[in-house]
Amino acid sequence: MDYQKDIQPENVTILIPTKNEEGGIGEVIDGFKGLGYTNILVIDGHSTDRTREIAEAKGARVVLQSGRGKGQAVAEAFKLIDSEVVVLIDGDGTYDPKDVGKLLQPIERGIAEHVIGNRLVDYEDGAFTRLNLIGNKIFNSLFRFMYGVEVHDLLTGYRALTRDLYKSVELEKQGFEVETELTVETIAKGFRIAEVPISYRERKGKANLHPVKDGWGIGRTIIELLVRYNPARYLYFLGTLFLILGFISGVYVVHEWLNHVSHNLLAIVTAILVLGGVQFMAVGFVMTYMFRVMTEIKKSLREIKQNGR
Repeated sequence: MDYQKDIQPENVTILIPTKNEEGGIGEVIDGFKGLGYTNILVIDGHSTDRTREIAEAKGARVVLQSGRGKGQAVAEAFKLIDSEVVVLIDGDGTYDPKDVGKLLQPIERGIAEHVIGNRLVDYEDGAFTRLNLIGNKIFNSLFRFMYGVEVHDLLTGYRALTRDLYKSVELEKQGFEVETELTVETIAKGFRIAEVPISYRERKGKANLHPVKDGWGIGRTIIELLVRYNPARYLYFLGTLFLILGFISGVYVVHEWLNHVSHNLLAIVTAILVLGGVQFMAVGFVMTYMFRVMTEIKKSLREIKQNGR
């Protein structure tokens, strides 16, 4: 369903999860207010600096989150918001508020419900450490391989989401895995994702993300959430593994048989591995087809609902 609509600033909520962001939060709020976006919600993770005071002085609505972690803050904020679109952005000054128009454009054109800003095409020196840059590229490649979705900046903190999407996602992760979970929830529920290039600047203040600890959590989340997205991919993996092991053992059995050495037990194991691999692949194929059908049904129901408004 393609259509063109104009999203006005009053129909957008700027959501900024913060924790000790006094160095950048004022600049971020000023940037959006200068563009006409006055509906700004700062959900604060118990900052010990002046983040909340600065945000309130700049005219933002400030809410102290009830729990801990960025994921919990975003999930809580989604329950408080009811605007047509939510723009999610970090409060550390790394993102340019002026890029908000790029994020809204695919939604206005009706080609996406979730738009993510790709930082990796335009970032200034010092914006990424070498470890963070390598980690981002690894996670992006892993995500594309496992999910088959062309996302090139999975962990970006600058996103735009429609009401239908952010009210339907089920966020369970408490920390920095929230970007991964939002992306998986989007595709699992049949919504569309678009990616636009944005600029990325060096952070103002100390980073809250711990590269090793949070990186491990993000990688684990990519694998864990595959069950929520399409469990058939696990079956494909198991099927491929069984077939490879069966092929290796089969080659060995045949080689030994040609040299007049019999391995009857190993031959049985080989047959079990091959048959098991084929069965895993077959069941995975059926589940993939069912998943695609369910996704199309969700899309159709959503379009019917939108047309009926």
